[in-house]
Amino acid sequence: MKKVTVKSVLIKVVIAIILIIDVYPIFWLLCASIKENYEWTEYPAYALPKSFHWQNYVEAWTRGRMAIFFKNSLIDTLISLVFIVVFSVTVSFACVKMDWKWKNAVAKYFQLGIMIPVATSLMPLFQLYNNLHLTNTAFCLIITYIAFGLSLSIFLINGYLRSLPDDIMEAAVIDGCGIYQLMYYVVVPIMKNAIVTVLVLQFFFKWNDLLFSMTFISNSNLKTVQTGLLYFSDEFGSKNWGGIFASVSMSILPMLVLYTFLNKAVIEGMTAGAVKG
Repeated sequence: MKKVTVKSVLIKVVIAIILIIDVYPIFWLLCASIKENYEWTEYPAYALPKSFHWQNYVEAWTRGRMAIFFKNSLIDTLISLVFIVVFSVTVSFACVKMDWKWKNAVAKYFQLGIMIPVATSLMPLFQLYNNLHLTNTAFCLIITYIAFGLSLSIFLINGYLRSLPDDIMEAAVIDGCGIYQLMYYVVVPIMKNAIVTVLVLQFFFKWNDLLFSMTFISNSNLKTVQTGLLYFSDEFGSKNWGGIFASVSMSILPMLVLYTFLNKAVIEGMTAGAVKG
């Protein structure tokens, strides 16, 4: 039998405590989303719901207009993700695996974008979009998401490509692959985990965006999920806490589902460039 030591017991206890700390807020949120309004005044906030009041989700989806906000967020996020992946893969490949004069300067230029605070760019971007009559359009959000998503994405894929041996690509070129065939049939399949990592991380960032959406979008029909939550909470004279927490639960559902199914690929992609060889 496996010997049980004090150290192993302490490790398991610490892991259990961390797990409870991580899981309890989600459990509390789900319980809060199915409470009726009277339960918030008659019982403590940590009390379990007395019944399953699923009407909160119906009100959040219809009266709270979460259906519109979900559609806007999906459109803005998915379109920006397509361009982020395409640009980051091609730029990283050009900077790491191709031989040309300015490749190091271009790579450092994109890395500088990681150090730019988002808040400092809000006013200049707002003035620019306002002068170009692009505020209150999905285009201004999408192009901003792409611009601010490229630096980190290129940095991650650069690390992965540096650990990728050149022999594979040289063999493909000898067999007659052109540059586009090499990218599509060789490089992209090998970089699957790195691409999934970029997709998941950038999906989290764009889906949770509040600053850009609040700054550039004032039309309620174009608001995203995060600004829509504020719109929902201010819609009622008295706070409909059940509906508000139902909206929050729906807003985090895509992220939980995405990471649950892709967490292994994300971890592999994050650590792929950490070890050479």
